[in-house]
Amino acid sequence: MTDQSSLLFDQFTLKGRQLANRFVLPGMQRGWSVDGAPTDTLTDYYVRRVKGGAGLIITESVAVDHPSATRSAVFSRLDEGTFEAWRQCVGAVRAAGGHILLQLWHEGAVRKDEDLGDGVVVTPTLSPSGLMAADRPRGRAATLEDLEEIKQAFVRSALLAQKAGADGIELHGAHGYFLDQFLWEQTNRRSDRYGGQSLPERARYPAEIARSVRAACGEDFIISFRFSQWKEIDLNARIAETPEELALFVSLLRDSGVDILHVSTRRFWEAAWPESDKTLAAWVRQLSGLPVIAVGSVGLSTDIMETAQGLESQSDAQASITLLDQGLQRGDFDLVAVGRGQISDPEWVNKVQEQRYGDIIAFSRKALGKLDGETDHMEGVPPKA
Repeated sequence: MTDQSSLLFDQFTLKGRQLANRFVLPGMQRGWSVDGAPTDTLTDYYVRRVKGGAGLIITESVAVDHPSATRSAVFSRLDEGTFEAWRQCVGAVRAAGGHILLQLWHEGAVRKDEDLGDGVVVTPTLSPSGLMAADRPRGRAATLEDLEEIKQAFVRSALLAQKAGADGIELHGAHGYFLDQFLWEQTNRRSDRYGGQSLPERARYPAEIARSVRAACGEDFIISFRFSQWKEIDLNARIAETPEELALFVSLLRDSGVDILHVSTRRFWEAAWPESDKTLAAWVRQLSGLPVIAVGSVGLSTDIMETAQGLESQSDAQASITLLDQGLQRGDFDLVAVGRGQISDPEWVNKVQEQRYGDIIAFSRKALGKLDGETDHMEGVPPKA
């Protein structure tokens, strides 16, 4: 039976779209694309989560239309060659009653060069400064010409997402990938207009991409921006050292046309700075005035980087709901993304609404490679969430 006092199942209007509730399926790589095109398996994965209760679907990271974006054949891409498959995927989600954003992405220095021998590289790995971290070089720094081409690739892919019928796109600026590499001072050592000592200076290029997508796609198209303090290679990293610096950053994104901010933390309930009990999502909502998606270990006893020990406690879902309701009551965030819980159980949201916590299929690492009990595809590959 549903707890009638819970705000999590209230509808929410996002830029004219009425979401059924506050739950989001965030982007997580499943490896179910062929030559960049989503397969029926990936489409079915999204449709089942819509039917399972998710109010908003955000796809796995979709590489933009530039040869340096990714080398993986099983990761998604969005270009003219994959457009029809994405149109069918988006259409299936919409037919099931869902709303969907395509998460646009470039790997940056995380991508490895394809070396043909004798130093011959087909397409170089590009990033702000040729760095994965301060002491980890990879590829080369993108020129201003490269950056303009990549910006236009984001715009082309956003236009294709719009043409495919998506409600909008999410710019992936988190976890140490290309856009985030501009934001982090360890990976942005540029001396031109896209570098600088402060976060707002380093954020100019991601903000320009948001502004260009807005100009191309119009006012009705949703633009989300996902960012994080932590990186997959440095869990203690920070892009914003103070609330004041964070305020300048999120205001820049808002003024560049971003509609909603997706604030990725390892544990959604933890305070962002020791002098306050406010979470990062709560700070962002207060400082930006924009709707906010909170995310980070919802329903789990360990965070995203601690999944090797097998099953999580089913009772953790109920504890998370209490904390989430409290956060919604305070106005800390507007939506909440549940990643690993919905990987393991497509009915996670429905079961929570009906308070069937004991029926939830608990998350395990093996679920990262399965579609609701099917055979493994990507055993051991961590999700991006």
